[in-house]
Amino acid sequence: MAYNKTQHNIVKLPAWRRRVLLITVLALFAGLFARGIYLQSLHKDFLQQKGDARYSRTLVLQAHRGKIIDRNGELLAISSPVESVWVSPPDVEIDKKQKNELAKLLVIKTSDIDKKIANQEREFVYLKRRISPELAARVMSLEIPGVFLQREYKRFYPAGDVTAHLVGFTGIDDNGQEGFELAQNSLLSGKAGSRRVIQDAKGHIVEDLEAVKVPQDGHDLVLSIDRRIQYLAFRELSKAVEAHQAKAGAMVVLDAKTGEVLAMVNLPTYNPNNPVNITGKTRNRVITDTFEPGSTIKPVTISAAMQFGDYKPDTNIQTSPGFLTIGNATIHDSHMHGILTVSQVIQKSSNVGAAKMGLSLKKEELWSAFNQAGFGMPTHIGFPGEVSGILRPYKTWRPIEQATMSFGHGISVTLLQLARAYTIFANEGELKPVSLAKLTEPPVGHQVFSAQVANEVKDMLETVVQPGGTAPKAQVVGYRVAGKTGTAHKLGPNGYEEDKYVASFVGMAPASNPRLIMAVLIDEPAIAGDQYYGGASAAPVFSAVMADTLRMLAVPQDSPNTNVVIPPDSEDVKEVV
Repeated sequence: MAYNKTQHNIVKLPAWRRRVLLITVLALFAGLFARGIYLQSLHKDFLQQKGDARYSRTLVLQAHRGKIIDRNGELLAISSPVESVWVSPPDVEIDKKQKNELAKLLVIKTSDIDKKIANQEREFVYLKRRISPELAARVMSLEIPGVFLQREYKRFYPAGDVTAHLVGFTGIDDNGQEGFELAQNSLLSGKAGSRRVIQDAKGHIVEDLEAVKVPQDGHDLVLSIDRRIQYLAFRELSKAVEAHQAKAGAMVVLDAKTGEVLAMVNLPTYNPNNPVNITGKTRNRVITDTFEPGSTIKPVTISAAMQFGDYKPDTNIQTSPGFLTIGNATIHDSHMHGILTVSQVIQKSSNVGAAKMGLSLKKEELWSAFNQAGFGMPTHIGFPGEVSGILRPYKTWRPIEQATMSFGHGISVTLLQLARAYTIFANEGELKPVSLAKLTEPPVGHQVFSAQVANEVKDMLETVVQPGGTAPKAQVVGYRVAGKTGTAHKLGPNGYEEDKYVASFVGMAPASNPRLIMAVLIDEPAIAGDQYYGGASAAPVFSAVMADTLRMLAVPQDSPNTNVVIPPDSEDVKEVV
């Protein structure tokens, strides 16, 4: 019998094992088929999300921030396009050479790049923000997969530190941080748009997935500021602060007829284009800081005495022996004047005369005059951080307090409030609202004193800048000037400080028909000599700015060019309250 070798080597599985193997293979195929159906139909969002995470991007379309411009259309703040570099960590493919080149271009460490791309769960991480378009182009020329650009805008301030306290600045995300950039952020910023696209690994857009949501650009903001006047005020105030070694300075210029703010300057200042080390420098002192106004408030006191009492410009007041004792307190003049008319009380800045006139009024009458002049309440000018100052209720006044408030002690005001109060004398007794927005027509104010009283006090204020007054250095060639000086001790934690003063001057011109009102404050001028008085430190700033501004605005002269008469330095410029 022959032997079949092939047949002998065949191994046959038992029938039950074949069935088990077949069932197992079929079950695996059925499981894969079921999983496929589940993923493709019932759980397709999972795969869609994974695909979108790799290639789908929602691009933010930045809105263009509105410009801030002055009343003449001059730029104060504008946005310029820049680029920001970002990465999608799961998509980044970068070798050592590319990483070194990228770090060099962006001026960052390679270790910083490693940290930013290490988290594979994140899909958007900034590498460097706000670089120039030229630098951005060099970055993209490296052709690194997973590295992208995003268009943003960087804010620039052409006037720099001259308008810093008004305009403010924006942060890295283009949101306002100070000034009008903060106060009007929603108006200026607009609303960002978006665009959903598919990109390949190199950042090229392959397909638009949704219609573009168009960004809504921000609105422009037109201020009442005149950049030319702002510069003049900044220049002259800077000179004065430096010359008098002062701690700080502030100045505000108003249109006497409309109440529009034409200039608002504060020192020290900062550069909004590079806002670093700015602690303590961002306060708009004209609006946020209060001080005791001293003698600059006397015109309001005297107006109240003439409005509610029997006083006339030529009414005599006995100020001898140069002091007035009320209870345990004594009020002093800088030196003895004897009998003064009401007009001379203003000219010589007599504390005793002002106190006697204030005491002749009912407490509520004097309080009402201060209140109606805008003290003790905000001006509602729409600027962040504005304070209301302090005007205590008259029911709490003692006689000595009523007397000291008559010449500006025991009451606190902002420089803006003080300048606004002088619109009363520029507008026949009518107090005007103030505005930092350009107006199309003069606003309606409210009557505080009669036109006769206001005009008579304005005439008295002209004597202040003439020989014999406290501010001859405020005179302006070719124009009549009316104004008032103030020199007040600063209030410290332990009472009034003997060697620290606030010097001020508030005035208007041309006095025959006022066009401009200016208020100047010098904080803690050096006390060497007599230069810390308002007539010596603040009045010259007023004169310099007023002279240039009136000529720049082509305001007609109301006096010959020979009108300025500067007397030798004398005791007349001295006044301390």
